[in-house]
Amino acid sequence: MSKFEKKFGKFAIPNLSLYIIAAYVIGYVIELAAPQMYYFLQFNPYMIFHGQIWRLVTWILVPPESLGIFTIIMLFLYYSLGRGLEQTWGTYRYNVYIFSGLFFTVIGALILYVALLVLYSADLLPADIISEMMSYGSVSPANFFGEIIGFYVSTYYINMSIFLAYAFTYPDEQLLLYFIIPIRIKWFGYLYTAYLIYDIFQAFKSGSIIVGIIITVLIFVSLMNFLIYIIFGKHRGRFSPKQVKKRYQYKRSVRQAKPVTYENGARHKCVICGRTELDDPNLTFRYCSKCSGNKEYCQDHLFTHEHK
Repeated sequence: MSKFEKKFGKFAIPNLSLYIIAAYVIGYVIELAAPQMYYFLQFNPYMIFHGQIWRLVTWILVPPESLGIFTIIMLFLYYSLGRGLEQTWGTYRYNVYIFSGLFFTVIGALILYVALLVLYSADLLPADIISEMMSYGSVSPANFFGEIIGFYVSTYYINMSIFLAYAFTYPDEQLLLYFIIPIRIKWFGYLYTAYLIYDIFQAFKSGSIIVGIIITVLIFVSLMNFLIYIIFGKHRGRFSPKQVKKRYQYKRSVRQAKPVTYENGARHKCVICGRTELDDPNLTFRYCSKCSGNKEYCQDHLFTHEHK
C-alpha cells in the first residue's frame, strides 16, 4: 500500500464523500426530471455486453434509496463517517477503500451474470429458477438475468461498508439514537451485521432463489473491502483514531482561542518566561493542547513546561 501511495497518491480525490453525495443529488434530479434517461444509468450486464458500457460507471449516480427525510439524514451521517475515515486513513487509502468496493461490486455482478448464463446453457439451474424465468414470458434468459441483477446492484452496501469500517475503527464513539439516546457505535455495527444476515434470509424466504443468490453475492462482493480491511488494514492507518481525535480537539481549541493584545501591543507571550515577539522577532509561540485554557509558550518552554 505504501509503495502504491507514493506513486499514485497524487491522484487521490480529497473529500471523496462529498462527491458521492453530489452524485446522488444528480441521480435524484435525473430521476425526477428525465425518468427515461434514468433507466440508461442503471447497471445491467445484458446491456453492458451489448455496447452500453457507460453503465459500468453511471450506476454510481443511482441513489441507493428513494428520496425522503430519513434518506437525507443517513446521507449526512455517511458523509460525516466518511470524512472521519479519510482523516484517519489518509485520502489515498480512503479512496482505495471506496473504489475497491465499487470495483468488487461490478466484477462480482458481471461474474454472477456470466455464471448464471453458463449454468443455464448447461441445464444445471434449479427448476425453481427456470419456472421463475418462464413467468416473465418471452424474455430471453440473458435479458432476464441482466435485468434482475441490475435491479439489485446499487451503492447501498458500499455505504454500509463505510459505516462498518467506522464502527470497527471507532467502536467507543457514540451516536444519538433518535437524536436523544447515546449508544456506542459498535452496537450499531452489530445491528447492521444482523440486518445483513436477516436481509439474506428474507431474500430466500420470499420464494425466489435467484433473488436470494443475487443479494448474497452482492453483499459479499460489496463488503469485500471491509473484510480486507479487517484482515490486513486495521492498524495501518496513517493516524490512529486517538491521534486524529487529539489533533481535532487541538485545532478546535486553537480556532476558538481569542487573540489577546498585551499592554505593550504584543500578540504572543510565553507563560513561563514572559517574552513576546517584540523581545525577539524570531521566537515561535504555540498553544499547549494539554493545558487548560489558552496558555501560550515560546519554543524554549513548549516541551519542557509542567502542564497546568
